[in-house]
Amino acid sequence: MTAALTIAFVPGVSPAKWARVWRDRFPDVELLLRPIGQSEVDDTLAGDVDMVFARLPVSESHNAIPLWTETAVVATPKDSALAKSAELSTADLADVHVIDAGPVPADLDASLDLVEADVGVVVLPQSLFRKASRKDLVARPLADAEGTRVALVWREADASDLTAEFIGVVRGRTANSSRSQPDQPGGPDRVDGDDQRPSRGASKAGSGGKAGTGSKAGSGGGAGTVGGKAKAKSPGGGKSGGGKNSNTGKGPTPGRGKMRGKPSRGSKGNR
Repeated sequence: MTAALTIAFVPGVSPAKWARVWRDRFPDVELLLRPIGQSEVDDTLAGDVDMVFARLPVSESHNAIPLWTETAVVATPKDSALAKSAELSTADLADVHVIDAGPVPADLDASLDLVEADVGVVVLPQSLFRKASRKDLVARPLADAEGTRVALVWREADASDLTAEFIGVVRGRTANSSRSQPDQPGGPDRVDGDDQRPSRGASKAGSGGKAGTGSKAGSGGGAGTVGGKAKAKSPGGGKSGGGKNSNTGKGPTPGRGKMRGKPSRGSKGNR
C-alpha cells in the first residue's frame, strides 16, 4: 500500500502553500487535497480524511491548532452609500438591512445575489468575498467585528507520524530544525490575501476571547475571536510512535494542550 495523507479544506481557505512544502519535503508520501463545505467538517473527519482546514467553532471532541483570524467585511453594491467609506463599524449598519451577519453565510451565493439586487448587505470573511468575485459589489472591513478563526482540525484517533509531520509543516518548522525549537507561526501566502492575521501559537479554540500565545479562548470578546462554542484541543509535545505510517519516526513539536505522549497509530494515511 502507498502512504498518503488526505487534507480537506473549507471554501476561502487555500492549503497550497503547505502542499508545496509537503511535496518537496516528503515526495514519497502522496498528499491528497479535498475541498468540502463549511458544514461537512465532522462527516469528513469521520470518513477517510485525516485533517481539515476549517473555521471555528468545531466539535469540542476534535483537536485544533488555530492559525489565523480572517477579517470580517461588509459586502455592498459599488454605488451604495456604504461603499464610499474605507472602513465601517456596526453603528454604520444600524439603518441597513443585514441579510446575513455571518460569520459565514449559510448560502453565500444566494446572499450575495440579494446584495446585488440592493436588498441589503452581508457580513462575511474577506477570503470568501474574494472567492465569490462579484464585480458589482465591494467589500469594506467591519472594524469592530471579531472575525473568524481558521484552524487545522483532526480527530485524536487519526493522529499519526504523518499528521505530526504535517502539523510541523503548517507551523513553519523547517526540514533541518530541531524538534525542541519553537515553531514559526504558520499562515497562508500573502498573495492569498492581506485579510489574514496569524495566531501566535497553538491556542485552545474556545467560544470567544482573545487570540494570544498559548492562551485559552474564553467567553469574552476582542480581536481574533470567534463566536459559538468550540473547545477543540490543541496539540502538545511528546514523541511520536514509530507506526507503519511513519515517514521519519518523529512526532509533533513540544507545545501546550492535549496529545502529550505517543499519537495513535491508527492513521488513515495508508491507502
